[in-house]
Amino acid sequence: MAEFRVGEDHFEVDGGPVRLLSGALHYFRVHEEQWAHRLRMLKAMGLNCVETYVPWNLHEPRPGEVHDVAAVGRFLDAAHEAGLWVIARPGPYMCAEWENGGLPHWVTGASGALIRTRDAGFLASVERWFRVLLPSIVERQIDRGGPVIMVQVENEYGSYGSDALYLRTLADLLVELGVTVPLFTSDGPEDHMLTGGSIPGVLATANFGSHAREGFATLRRHRPKGPLMCMEFWCGWFDHWGAEHVVRDPRDAAEALREILECGASVNLYMAHGGTSFGGWAGANRGGELHDGPLEPDVTSYDYDAPIDEFGRPTEKFWLFREVLGRYAREPLPEVPEAPAVLAGPVTAELTAFTPLEGVLEALGGPESEHAVPPSFEELDVDRGLVRYAVTVPGPRQPYPLRASGLRDLAVVYVDGERAGVLTEEEPVLAEPVAGHARVELWVESLGRVNYGPRTGEPKGITGGLLHERQYLHGVRARGLRLDAFTPSAVAGLPAGAADGGRGLYRGSFQVAAPGDAALELPGFTRGFVWVNGFCLGRYWSAGPQHSLYVPGPVVREGDNEVWVLELDSADAPRVRLS
Repeated sequence: MAEFRVGEDHFEVDGGPVRLLSGALHYFRVHEEQWAHRLRMLKAMGLNCVETYVPWNLHEPRPGEVHDVAAVGRFLDAAHEAGLWVIARPGPYMCAEWENGGLPHWVTGASGALIRTRDAGFLASVERWFRVLLPSIVERQIDRGGPVIMVQVENEYGSYGSDALYLRTLADLLVELGVTVPLFTSDGPEDHMLTGGSIPGVLATANFGSHAREGFATLRRHRPKGPLMCMEFWCGWFDHWGAEHVVRDPRDAAEALREILECGASVNLYMAHGGTSFGGWAGANRGGELHDGPLEPDVTSYDYDAPIDEFGRPTEKFWLFREVLGRYAREPLPEVPEAPAVLAGPVTAELTAFTPLEGVLEALGGPESEHAVPPSFEELDVDRGLVRYAVTVPGPRQPYPLRASGLRDLAVVYVDGERAGVLTEEEPVLAEPVAGHARVELWVESLGRVNYGPRTGEPKGITGGLLHERQYLHGVRARGLRLDAFTPSAVAGLPAGAADGGRGLYRGSFQVAAPGDAALELPGFTRGFVWVNGFCLGRYWSAGPQHSLYVPGPVVREGDNEVWVLELDSADAPRVRLS
C-alpha cells in the first residue's frame, strides 16, 4: 500500500515529492471498449494521472433507479492497469457541459433554488446517492492498493454560491463514508470565487487557461502554503449549436502549459481527451457576462480541441504537449498507441421505414394528463426528450396573438392540425394570430439543461403559461416522450410506413465488411437524434457547427447494422452516410 499526502509546497507519495501531470478523461464520454486505448494515449503524452467526474443523473435517472454505478469502479481499475493515478470528482454537481451539470432533473425540480446549499432535502438526496457511489471510489484509494489519490469536494462552487456550511457538510460526509486520501476544491483564480468555494483544511486549487503566474499569485494570497495546482488547464474549449467552431492555437496552449510547470505547479489538462456527449446528455450554457442571457445549447461532440481528438487520434497539440511534459518525466515516455481501426469505405443507409411522430408518442410516450396550466418537463418526469402540449382556444372569438410564456426551449406549433410556426425563448409569440374555436398543439423540445451559472437547474417546458392575448388558456393536456424509451424491443414494435419527409422515426440498415470508427452525416435532415444498433449517438442539428456524429467502432458490427433517426422538424432525404 502507498500513501499520498499534501505537503507544505508539494505532493508526496510515500514521503517522496511528486508532481501531478494529469489529464481529464470522462469515462462516460468514451465507449468502454476504448477506455484502455485512451488511457494509454494519456500515458504516451507524458501524464501520470487521469481525472474524471461522475454524472449523478446518468446513474440515477429516477429516484432509486440506479444504473451501472459499477462502471466507475471498472474505469478506475482500467486507469490502475494503465499505470495512472486517479483524481476523482464525484460532485454532486460537476458542470462539464453535461445536462444539468450532472444533477438529476428530479432533484433540481424538487429543490429549485435550494440546490447546492445546506438545505436538508437536497443534502438528504446527495447523501443517499453518495452512499451508493462512494464504495466504488473508497475501496480503490491508494492506501488500499488502488489508484485514487485525491477526491474533490463539489466543483467550482465559488462560481455559484458561498454556503460554507454546505461545503463543510459535503467534506465531512466524504470522510464519514471512507475517503482517506486528501480532499480538494477547485475554483477560478478570483478572490470572490476562492472565498466562496474553498474551506479551511481542504486543499484549494485554481482553474484557468492562461496567465499562470497571475492565477497562482491570487491563489497564494488565499493559501500561503500547500502545493500549487491548476486543476483545470483549459487547453481548448467547447462549441454551441449555431455558433462558430472554437479552436485554440496549439503553440499558444503549449506555452501556457510550460508556464504552469515552470511555476513548480502540478496540472490537470482539461480536456486531455474530450470524447462525446452520447445519449443526448449535452448540456447548455447561458450567454452574457453573468451567465444569465440567451440559451446556448452545447453540441454533441466534446472534442474540446483537446490534444487527443474525438476519434482518439493525436493532434499537433498532443505532440507539442508531449514535448513539454516529457521534460518532467522520470523515465522515457512510452510509444504512442496505434490509432483505432476505421470503417472500411463509405456506406450509405437508406431509411425506408417511417413512423410519424404522433405514432411514436402514442407507442413510447408516457400517459397523457390534463392540468390547469402547462406542467414542466420535471413534473412529467422527462429528462431528455420532448413534451406535446395540447390546448383548446375557446370560441367564437377573433384572432389574437398566442404566446408560450417562459418557453424552454423550442416549440413546433400546430393549429387545427396545420403547422403554424416555431417558437423559441426569444420569440415566444406565433407570427399569425389564432382565432377560436381552435385546437393548438405545441411540441416542446429541451435543447439541454443549463450546466453552469445561476440558472443551473431551471425547469424545462412552458414554464409561464399559455396566453391568448392577455388571457391564460387553462385545461392543458400534456404527454412526454423520453429518449430512454427508444429501446430495440420498443422500436421493433412500432408501425412502419413509407417515409414522407415529415417529423418522426426513420429506420433503415447498412452492411459493413470491416467495422471501425466512423463519422455519420445526415444530409437533408434538420434536428433530432440518431441511434446505431440501439446506441444513441446524440443530437444532430443542421444549424452547425457540428456536421457529423462520431460512431465508436465497437458500436458497429460486421454484416447488418440498424440505424434510427428521430427527426423533430423535417427531412428532405431519408438516408444517412457513414465514412
